[in-house]
Amino acid sequence: MLETELVSQSRAAVGQVSVQSVAQERNIAAEHAVAELSVRAPMVIAVRTQSADAILAALDPEQVKVAKTFDVPVCVIAGAGTGKTRAVTHRIAYGAATGKLDPRRTLAVTFTTKAAGTMKGRLADLGVVGVQARTIHSAALRQIKFFWPRAYNCELPPVSDSRFSMVAEAARRIGLGNDKALVRDLSAEISWAKVSNVPNEQYAALARTEGRVVAGVSATDVGRVLAGYEAVKRERCVIDLDDILLCAVGMMVQHRDITEEIRSRYQHFVVDEYQDVSPLQHRLLELWFGDRNDVCVVGDPHQAIHSYAGARADYLMNFVADHPGAKRIDLVRNYRSTPEIIRLANEVLVNRMTPDEAPEHGRGVTLVSRGRSGSEPVYQALGDDSSEASAIAMWVESRHSAGIPWSEIAVLYRINSQASHLEAAFAERSIPYLVKGSERFYERREVRRTLDALVRIVADEPGADALPAFDRLLVSQGWTTAAPQGEGEVRQRWESLQALRDLAASAVEEGTATLADLATVFSRRAATQEAPVGDGVTLATLHASKGLEWDVVALYGMSDAMVPFIMAETPVEIASERRLLHVGVTRARRDLWVSYSWSGSDRDRQGISRFLRGLPGTGNASTKPPRHRKRRATVAVCSVCGEALTAARDRKLGHHIACEVGVDPTLVERLREWRSKRAESDRVPAFVILTDATLLSVAEKRPDSVEGLLQVPGIGRRKADHYAADLIKVLHDAS
Repeated sequence: MLETELVSQSRAAVGQVSVQSVAQERNIAAEHAVAELSVRAPMVIAVRTQSADAILAALDPEQVKVAKTFDVPVCVIAGAGTGKTRAVTHRIAYGAATGKLDPRRTLAVTFTTKAAGTMKGRLADLGVVGVQARTIHSAALRQIKFFWPRAYNCELPPVSDSRFSMVAEAARRIGLGNDKALVRDLSAEISWAKVSNVPNEQYAALARTEGRVVAGVSATDVGRVLAGYEAVKRERCVIDLDDILLCAVGMMVQHRDITEEIRSRYQHFVVDEYQDVSPLQHRLLELWFGDRNDVCVVGDPHQAIHSYAGARADYLMNFVADHPGAKRIDLVRNYRSTPEIIRLANEVLVNRMTPDEAPEHGRGVTLVSRGRSGSEPVYQALGDDSSEASAIAMWVESRHSAGIPWSEIAVLYRINSQASHLEAAFAERSIPYLVKGSERFYERREVRRTLDALVRIVADEPGADALPAFDRLLVSQGWTTAAPQGEGEVRQRWESLQALRDLAASAVEEGTATLADLATVFSRRAATQEAPVGDGVTLATLHASKGLEWDVVALYGMSDAMVPFIMAETPVEIASERRLLHVGVTRARRDLWVSYSWSGSDRDRQGISRFLRGLPGTGNASTKPPRHRKRRATVAVCSVCGEALTAARDRKLGHHIACEVGVDPTLVERLREWRSKRAESDRVPAFVILTDATLLSVAEKRPDSVEGLLQVPGIGRRKADHYAADLIKVLHDAS
């Protein structure tokens, strides 16, 4: 974007707000005093407690180069687990010890508050304080708060934390409604447009070129929402998070004296995760840098997985070419993972790569493990998603039995809805877990709303055939047989509803016949979700796992319809999916499990991911599932009269409900009374305790033990554990 456009856009973001803010008569002097600490001269001085030689002694040869290379721009390509934070913090400590840099005039830019805190802690351990370690937004906000009144004779407008409501209002004004998932998708697209320096009037044309899709909304209407959103902000006299960077860039471009003052404040820059820099962030960083040489950027093109949000890894890959005299230093020694895991991580990046994809592969490093040799990754192919989740649960349990804490185990997957089968499998085996970056499956709004509707419908038609009735319910909740376009919240909501449909289909295959039975299945599964615990297995998407590591990692759902994700079509998108798998593999320190299933949703399964196919240990995974003999369809018949059973409830009982089987009516009545009392006590509908068909089966079979109860259709281990004592007592008293 041209400099004049940046200035115009930054002023437009503020609009009339600044003038109105002047009338608020806030104490600008107080703001100056606070900002002075971060913009001009920190009060804390550096404390040096280690000699330069002692600092270097803890580093490997490549890390030593990072620490000692000054007076030229430095680009550090740091592969996963190679100790980049160690190298960067020791660089600052070494520079402080040798006088190469002043910690008080050093700005370390990170992309998360957690990373900034980690860097400060590491520096403090090395005896270095006074370094400004901040996120790029935090650093920019402090600068514009200080300089904005001087530049524009007014205060900076407040930063709003209610973007959702403003986007919703903009969408409402053009008739799009206030669907929460859609509003979140529009909000994400607004952020992409801003960090990519895309003016509102140019959005529609560029969105078509870039393949940007917001499900159910045309590119033209998205552009209208962008413009409307800016209008709402002006009306409310606020700016948003992305405007912080936009205002900082506009101010520095328009006021060169302020730019020079900011540059003189800092002598040395360090920027982490440079592969995730957006065009707007890159422009601000370049304004901060100026023509200085004391710049060090760190990143890994092989971990560039946020391109859809506006990140541009080419800024990292082209850094040396863009900065005359710059040096590239590669960190290749992986201290995290076993050689077996690192071998797979390297192979994933090149296996079955197409010529079109190769340029997107990036100029990263080939990792070399420094860890002890361990076991080879485990590869498993399962029949369906539920079987795969159960197999992982058993493997996780075996790792815990071998001494691995629950908190050192993670299961990673491509999309949020895949967690549903894992949550059920873990709950079945009482494995503690927590879901990172998302609600648990049964706590998601669309899932809760659908299951609440199921309870209401069951009251009117409990005996309806389970799957057809549930399909009708799903359609009423917005489910369609075809997935929507895009990868935003609308798609995630559809994935959640599709997961419910898959679970229902699996339950029917396992013998669930009526809608009431299906409601019981869902109620039982939801009830097993206890509150998240700290010492639990982590369930997370591959994206959410970046920057984390565990002793034991399982990669779930690694089929070719999921990794690469079915929406990825272009070489750029496929390359990003390849890097995403590389990130997942490199999260594991000791043990790695990789699995996939042949069926489990309406997506066509094509075997193991193309990124893994044919690699040592995976076997010769074909693109077609193994053949199985088709089972002959069987017709259930009544155990009394021998006629066919067509009703769902009759099939569950094994006989027509009208056929006499010698059930004691008094016992049935007592069981009904017990069920009513228990339902009232548990505050659930009676059918959740036992359906009528299950209750009649109990009366007919009269089991006298937990094992006997487990033979009754509709009673699983959880119900047997909960109700065995009561039921056996009722049966005993009636005998």
